[in-house]
Amino acid sequence: MQTDQLINLVQNALDDMKARDVVMLDVTGKSSVTDYMLVASGTSKRHVMSVAQEVVDKVKEAGLRPVGIEGEGVGDWVLVDLGDVIVHVMMPDARTFYDIERLWSFDTESEAAAD
Repeated sequence: MQTDQLINLVQNALDDMKARDVVMLDVTGKSSVTDYMLVASGTSKRHVMSVAQEVVDKVKEAGLRPVGIEGEGVGDWVLVDLGDVIVHVMMPDARTFYDIERLWSFDTESEAAAD
């Protein structure tokens, strides 16, 4: 499956489960781990876990296997590693605290300022 197809599949799963504030970050060339990150919020720990599970289920239905899943037992933040795409589903407080979007956009702004 092509990366853009995988992103579309993940975005549809997030939409189906009514994940909030979905943001896609292109980290191509900035991370040796992945090319894209999708960050979404859930409304409760149960919702966070359900959204992440839906992503896993849809990916498996498409014939793919996640590289790894972290945080399932806690529910504040579940990470689904799909190789070229990493999905972060977080409670709003955890998302604010870790501020992944700013972290990665800061990296982009720093590069632009250096040019």
